[in-house]
Amino acid sequence: MLVQGIYYLFNSNRKIVGKRMRVVLADDHGIIIDGVKSILEKEIDIEVVYTANQPSAILDYLKQHTFDLLITDFSMPGMDGLTFIKTVKRVLPAIKIIVLSMHDEAHLAKEILKSGVNAYVLKKDTQQELLTAIREVQAGRIYLSSDINKLLINNLDNQEEGKLLTDREREIVQLIAKEFSNKQIAEALFISERTVETHRKNIFRKTGTNSLVGLIKFAYANNLI
Repeated sequence: MLVQGIYYLFNSNRKIVGKRMRVVLADDHGIIIDGVKSILEKEIDIEVVYTANQPSAILDYLKQHTFDLLITDFSMPGMDGLTFIKTVKRVLPAIKIIVLSMHDEAHLAKEILKSGVNAYVLKKDTQQELLTAIREVQAGRIYLSSDINKLLINNLDNQEEGKLLTDREREIVQLIAKEFSNKQIAEALFISERTVETHRKNIFRKTGTNSLVGLIKFAYANNLI
């Protein structure tokens, strides 16, 4: 039943037993949005109220609507993931956020968790993993998928953690120094251009530089390449 824009659940005796969780989905791949929406629509207490393929659309939606849970990709065009998450949390402090991402790197997972998200699930995980994440978040708990848990645990004893840049980031810096474009780097390392852009932003942030020349000088001075 819909009352003043809110869906209520009833038991067999027609007594209200709770409100449906209002969910917003954000991903720049339509097939992901369609797949997740199909999964959630089978849950009686979940209502997908809005979907969008870019952060700006979600932020516009926030101006006139409230909702309970945002399930979002981390890398989308127009705004980096951390800025997007922090902006949403600033507008709706009580909002729950689940990051559904392809990124399975320890340093990035840590950055995402620091931003205040409630769960982190990988796109390669099962639909049951996503549903478990939703239920855990609904109950007020933090949830990490089993693969993210393993990733962070294994990273605890990783001696490479002391390095300023990861091995992949060092590879990218080496290619940047050779004046490779994002497209050329992506082709050389068999990753997407968007992933390259995310790495570049992390590299500039970690090294405290804001230009290509500054980055190269820093990299040579600190034996990063």
